[in-house]
Amino acid sequence: MTTETGRIDSGRTAAGGPGPVREARQAPRKARRTPRRAGWTPWLYLAPALVVLGGLLVYPIYQLGLISFLEYTQAQVSGGEPTSFKGFGNYTALFGDSQFWQVLLATVLFAAACVVATLAVGCALAVLLTRVRAVPRLALMLAALGAWATPAITGSTVWVFLFDPDYGPVNRLLGLGDFSWTYGRYSAFALVLFEVVWCSFPFVMVTVYAGIKAIPGEVLEAASLDGASQWRIWRSVTAPMLRPILVVVTIQSIIWDFKVFTQIYVMTNGGGIAGQNLVLNVYAYQQAFASSQYSLGSAIGVVMLLILLAVTLVYLRLIRRRGEEL
Repeated sequence: MTTETGRIDSGRTAAGGPGPVREARQAPRKARRTPRRAGWTPWLYLAPALVVLGGLLVYPIYQLGLISFLEYTQAQVSGGEPTSFKGFGNYTALFGDSQFWQVLLATVLFAAACVVATLAVGCALAVLLTRVRAVPRLALMLAALGAWATPAITGSTVWVFLFDPDYGPVNRLLGLGDFSWTYGRYSAFALVLFEVVWCSFPFVMVTVYAGIKAIPGEVLEAASLDGASQWRIWRSVTAPMLRPILVVVTIQSIIWDFKVFTQIYVMTNGGGIAGQNLVLNVYAYQQAFASSQYSLGSAIGVVMLLILLAVTLVYLRLIRRRGEEL
């Protein structure tokens, strides 16, 4: 009786439910089934977004890469000549063109100057927001967000008018007379840089300001009591604690400023005199649509895509490691 009772108790409880032995045998089966179902659940939620992204990104990128390997000019577009496969011929011609390397260098230097200036202005104004009262802070925030929300073509047109040698108020205030900002190469780049910084610094300002407000006040107060100056507090306390945010805004600014098109095209009238203010985006546009070299323009687009992809991968890697080191 004892043995049978023990067998009954081990397999079934007095209430008729499964005993602890049977529950232990059934538990691994449930544990094996749950992860499989849970593994597919996120992909089901992401499926609609992936379909949309596939149609908006994957197919155009595929077409861009395909055209870059073909002989595709106005003759092929109109049907006058058949499309032929060139392989890496477009890339060989592109990398053998000295103008491409000049434009690439100008793009890198211009983007670097824009990123540094944007970060400097945005971080300085973010610190200023923590020092002023509520009303000036609200006015500065509204003005910055207004600049951020302005379309690039509208902002570029306004800046061209402000610095116009005949009717612009800036030359009158500075006493420059009929000085043309868009005539010289460096002055034109400087004018475009001003506009790019003007429409880009609000993102840095708001993001860094939110990060500063998240820093415990006791830490900044302790540094101040130790006799540290405001610059020393920023350099030794605030900036290290804002490192994740600064990395994010820096990488995003690099991506945005590297592919500037509208400001250069509008403010320098398509790249400046004799193409002195060309950047890669405008250069690709000119090759593809002004010269009808669609395959060469596509090759420039692929090169830009690879450069930005490398920057994006670095950005994603830093974001993934954000909780560990940054």
